[in-house]
Amino acid sequence: MAYETLLVTREETFAVVTLNRPPANAISEQLVRDLDAAMTELAADGAVRSVIVTGAGDKIFCAGADLGSAFSGGTVEDFIRFGNGVLRKIERFGKPVIAALNGHALGGGCEIAMACHLRILKETARMGQTESNLGIIPGYGGTQRLPRLIGRTKALEYMILGTQIPAPECLALGLVNKLSKDGETLNEAKAMARLIARRPPVATRLIIRAVDEGLDADIDQGLAAETRAFLEVLKTEDAGEGIQAFFQKREPQFKGQ
Repeated sequence: MAYETLLVTREETFAVVTLNRPPANAISEQLVRDLDAAMTELAADGAVRSVIVTGAGDKIFCAGADLGSAFSGGTVEDFIRFGNGVLRKIERFGKPVIAALNGHALGGGCEIAMACHLRILKETARMGQTESNLGIIPGYGGTQRLPRLIGRTKALEYMILGTQIPAPECLALGLVNKLSKDGETLNEAKAMARLIARRPPVATRLIIRAVDEGLDADIDQGLAAETRAFLEVLKTEDAGEGIQAFFQKREPQFKGQ
């Protein structure tokens, strides 16, 4: 289906969702609603094994909220709560979501990126929760995800000072998985999507679920979540295929069943 603020295309076994509000790809209420609808659509598409989220242009992935329109058409509380739900949907999505950060990811753009499972950042781009420069704070999960990804101390420093973090530092901190050359970010993300397509879809989904359920639980609850997921995946045809292929010394052919 067509979206007002996004471009959604399908290639091979993956989909590419492009935030399409140049030049800054700023977040509006319509963009959040479009993103929610697109993720629902792609979740139901069995041919899609992974999703890439990127931005139009080559300088800015997403510069954050469109302050001129983001809070129009409803209450601020509704806008924040709905947007948080959409990012949580991305975080819990049963297929890997790769952020192809072809430019700066700041404010809400950084929050969208952090909700994705994997992140590839252009080597000249920057990330950051810069809201304090405007006298406000992150509203789409930045105060929660950034400390979980890089640790409390540095996260507090960056958020309080409104720092734009250079790409090499993002990589060193573990905020992104890898850096890319200028013009190659989307290609790098597609290469990762092709690797994902060869992996067992059910196991991938259950890894995401187990990590999400256990990350903020105590170790016993986390282990229980893992046990449930392990017993579930053991019943799949893919598990039988993977084990059989191991003994037969051949590449497994996973079907997602």
